[in-house]
Amino acid sequence: MKPVDPRLLRHARATRRFLLASVVLGLVGAGLVIGQAMLLADVIVRAFQGGAAVTELYPTLAALAAVALGRAAVVWLTELAAHRAGASVKSQLRLRLLAHAAALGPSAATRQRTGELTALATRGIDALDDYFGRYLPQLGLAATVPVAVLARIVTDDWISALTIVLTLPLIPLFMVLIGWATESRVNRQWRLLSRLSHHFLDVVAGLPTLRVFGRAKAQAASIRAVTGDYRRATMRTLRVAFLSSFALELLATISVALVAVGIGTRLVYGQLDLYTGLVVLILAPEAYLPLRQVGARYHAAAEGLAAADRVFEVLETPPPANGSLPAPTGRGFAVDDLVVRHPGRTADSLPATTLRVGPGETVALTGPSGAGKSTLINAVLGFAEPAEGRVLVGETDLREINRADWHRQIAWVPQHPALLAGTVADNVRLARPEATDAEVAAALRDAAADDIDPALPLGEGGAGLSAGQRQRVALARAFLADRPVLLLDEPTATLDGATETAVVDAVRRLAEGRTVLLVVHRPALLALADRTIALPPPAGPLGQIGSPA
Repeated sequence: MKPVDPRLLRHARATRRFLLASVVLGLVGAGLVIGQAMLLADVIVRAFQGGAAVTELYPTLAALAAVALGRAAVVWLTELAAHRAGASVKSQLRLRLLAHAAALGPSAATRQRTGELTALATRGIDALDDYFGRYLPQLGLAATVPVAVLARIVTDDWISALTIVLTLPLIPLFMVLIGWATESRVNRQWRLLSRLSHHFLDVVAGLPTLRVFGRAKAQAASIRAVTGDYRRATMRTLRVAFLSSFALELLATISVALVAVGIGTRLVYGQLDLYTGLVVLILAPEAYLPLRQVGARYHAAAEGLAAADRVFEVLETPPPANGSLPAPTGRGFAVDDLVVRHPGRTADSLPATTLRVGPGETVALTGPSGAGKSTLINAVLGFAEPAEGRVLVGETDLREINRADWHRQIAWVPQHPALLAGTVADNVRLARPEATDAEVAAALRDAAADDIDPALPLGEGGAGLSAGQRQRVALARAFLADRPVLLLDEPTATLDGATETAVVDAVRRLAEGRTVLLVVHRPALLALADRTIALPPPAGPLGQIGSPA
């Protein structure tokens, strides 16, 4: 592990200010350590060797107390800077992670499992507290205190300084060796935590299905097994942490003992005065202490650094290419020999397909499940990258168009609409946050959803509404958006007959004057289409397809 991960410096600027503050405070602390050792040695020598009265020692004792208060103030300032820097860095990383995950789009989100992303954005980034609150402050002291202490000792006792110089590198050497052993364990621990988070999220989401099929207990047993693996990995990491602390303490104790023996021998033979011996003896442990503490604090920071590695993997994943041209308006769109191939699959998710949807035209897309209908819509949205061919808006390649500008022209009703926790009105207003209550009510009425209370609170994923109601709320969102391009993915798939008739009428009104691509499984919507295009089965022939209705 690098002492300071350079990626933190790139992605979180607060790290740089904090490192500078740590070095400055470390230098101040080193000066206070040296001053405290000299004052303490002076008090001892004058009291026991010089026979000075207590009243004569008052000024020195007052100075000693002031130095102790100064060291306490330095520790407090370091803690304060650490917590503020940690909070700032966590906020920056969390915002960057969420923004970059959104920029990567749905295809990347499916590759990065939801539970792992959730763990990264919460527990993973929060684990950096120990890195900033404990490890980095100690690293600042380790970079300044030993150097300052050695500079002070070498002027009075070069033999002790040489002993410290020869033994001091043993501590970072053992830290590196122990760090290698710890890193693999901490990475495994984090992988198990991510797996546990994802598994638990899946079980909670699918609990009704598991109960119906009698698999809830089996999944609970699976979670217990993963939890047991995580617990054992944590205990193995702690075992290494405790053993490493013991090894570092032993090394430091032996090193200080060597210095003490040398000082004692020379004091006995009169080769060293008491004051110098005391100053060196008091300062010697201070030279080893910061490095020992770095080793001890490393284990507290290791989990956060392991999680940060995964965060940086997401942040350093390049987003899809985004052009700079404005999206043409009123020109329709087309796909030209478009092939979409998802990573990890040998077969094409969408075979070579060519079709054109003219301005103001409604085109229905049919075909069996797995033929690539939803994939084609994702490609038109810019969510799926073409392996071959291209998507055209007017005559311009979608890759050259600013994606956000293109999305501002589209109203999209997916096969499984995403509803967020909040009210029904909040979800309809996703298209236009500034819409009034009257406009929201009108959109719900146009979508045949006027039986749904706009103030009805919803849980996560739209809990509180049936599947058909969720579909109509998503359709109301499209009415409120009032955009020239409309993409509908099976809007009546989950509706009963009576509701389907109302929704078909709503879609007819919504499609008037708009460019519409409509994925259809139910025959009721086919009457709305100007043309119908049938995609072949997954193993069917490739090439240009499309036929008039």
